[in-house]
Amino acid sequence: MTQISLALADDHPLMLAALVELFRNTDEFSVVATGTNADDIFEIGLRSGPDVFIVDLMMQGNVLETIPKLVRCGGKTKILAFSAMSKCDLAIKTLDAGASGYVLKGSSPHELIEAVKAVHRGEIFITRELACKLVEEQRIAPLRRLAGAPIKFTSREDQIISMLTRGSTNRQIASELKIGEKTVKNYMTILMQKLNARNRLEVLIAAQKLANEREQFSRH
Repeated sequence: MTQISLALADDHPLMLAALVELFRNTDEFSVVATGTNADDIFEIGLRSGPDVFIVDLMMQGNVLETIPKLVRCGGKTKILAFSAMSKCDLAIKTLDAGASGYVLKGSSPHELIEAVKAVHRGEIFITRELACKLVEEQRIAPLRRLAGAPIKFTSREDQIISMLTRGSTNRQIASELKIGEKTVKNYMTILMQKLNARNRLEVLIAAQKLANEREQFSRH
């Protein structure tokens, strides 16, 4: 069985030790490196190239600036934020910066393990409690405004939305569709306008919500 390689970054020694112990107690994972600040995240990401990097957000340095730098340069590495902060705005900023998941530190070990597996598969994972808050607080008003207005996507827009739901970065989308990254950004701007969304995460939530509503409508 191929193991998922992990790197872990947290500036609390007890938390870091607990994470190492959790993942070293299963054959599914191998811990290849640990760090305690934002600089470590970038250096370890480039040097070790883990499959998944679990990072605390409140460490020395600017983690939110480090995440997109590593995503651009770190190849296959997926970033999973592991934070005590349950603010929706912070979660949105983190995912918009390029992280593939956001898990609260109050979550169970099982949920954290499932989150690692999900982002490794290319999915976006958000702690259920926080995901509910995001949908309620960030999307209710815009979705109500959109409810009576049919939205049509081009085939290319549908392709991009599908890849976004799999956790693909702009670079990966551009590579698979054989278009430029600038073109992908242009499509993202169009999707944000169509869905009345402010960022990448809101595009996903709005598109998925609309798809579910249309599916339910078609059954009646």
